[in-house]
Amino acid sequence: MLAGQAALARLSDGKVRRVTEFLRQNRPVGAIVLLMTALGLAGCGVVAAPVRVGSAVVKVVPVAGDVVAAPLDVTADVID
Repeated sequence: MLAGQAALARLSDGKVRRVTEFLRQNRPVGAIVLLMTALGLAGCGVVAAPVRVGSAVVKVVPVAGDVVAAPLDVTADVID
């Protein structure tokens, strides 16, 4: 999309409207789109949780725990 152009939606009757106008007129659809976007972005922490738990478990191991946990910590940071 070029700078300055608005996002457009093609409707079933062939007309083209801005997405914001469509969402303003259909508030329940707009609310669902907003909710799904928020849930999609919040899901990153859920994906990183098992990696963080694994890293915490590995850190308990004497001597080598911190060395083995370092890549897991980096992986969890990248996921977040």
